[in-house]
Amino acid sequence: MSQQQGRNRPGSSGTPLREAYDTALLDLDGVVYAGGEAIEHAVDALGVARDGGMRLAYVTNNALRTPEAVAAHLTELGVPADAGDVITSAQAVARLISEQVPEGSRVLVIGGEGLRVALRERGLVPVDSADDAPAAVAQGYGGPDMAWNRFAEASYAIRAGVPWFASNTDLTIPSARGIAPGNGAAVEVVRIATGAEPQVAGKPLPPMHRETILRTGAERALVVGDRLDTDIEGANAGGVDSLLVLTGVTDAVQLLRAEAKYRPTYVDADLRGLLVGQPDVAAGEGESEFVCGGWTARVEGEALVVDGEGDAMDGLRAMCAAAWGQAGDAGCLLEVAEAVKKVGLG
Repeated sequence: MSQQQGRNRPGSSGTPLREAYDTALLDLDGVVYAGGEAIEHAVDALGVARDGGMRLAYVTNNALRTPEAVAAHLTELGVPADAGDVITSAQAVARLISEQVPEGSRVLVIGGEGLRVALRERGLVPVDSADDAPAAVAQGYGGPDMAWNRFAEASYAIRAGVPWFASNTDLTIPSARGIAPGNGAAVEVVRIATGAEPQVAGKPLPPMHRETILRTGAERALVVGDRLDTDIEGANAGGVDSLLVLTGVTDAVQLLRAEAKYRPTYVDADLRGLLVGQPDVAAGEGESEFVCGGWTARVEGEALVVDGEGDAMDGLRAMCAAAWGQAGDAGCLLEVAEAVKKVGLG
């Protein structure tokens, strides 16, 4: 295991990840479920990891639902969970606000019930209008049916000088029908209307990492996510190892072109990656050549080339090492689509 190794090639682990780490900090959308339905293999894999002694904590930038509602949904899917197992960006932004305004202050809420509950937990009073003399504006994902006038209320208050906080700025969110606009898209609406910048709490920023550690007490944590720009970047910023699963937003091409701050320690197809060790990616015979399983990857000119056969994930790991090993972030410029197709991921 080496999070530093994960910056220029995928890391390796001789023991299953569920034994190498005491706590899995799992994203939800795109990792455990999509559109409310469990992702294939997720329920069984999490059950085995939990039964083996790994603590499972669910860390989500989605501020719409309460921890109780999220835990109930997970339990219905076959993943037993309590509210204390769920950490949301609503909780992180509520703590951030509570540190800057007096207890009992009114907060204009642009979002769902999860945000309101988190604010009340911190002794703050949710309100719905800019005319209610709010001390802060809190914006979080409010679902696909959020009324347009909510953005107007936020704009009125912010233009009057009320400080603005956002649970997160994810531009997209996975759904059963595909990728939909997330809270970050809604934040952009208010940003355009006001010219202001919010204080943001969610992944990959420190307030979310702090909230997670405070609530879980994790000592050897593994972040598990599907997004490079929140899950993985946040793990790297917090000095925590990470596992990227390819069941949500990020695909193989995006992973291969990732800048250093977005590169995970490990990569696997889905949550079954928690149950196994991670293979070594070794230097090959040629310059910029790497081997994993039955695959060999190298850079030829401006293209990434892969040869061999075997598990597609091994091919991807070898390709990551070849692409990420380029000087600086030169790997971002490589042509990788053909190599991805050759291993069966395109």
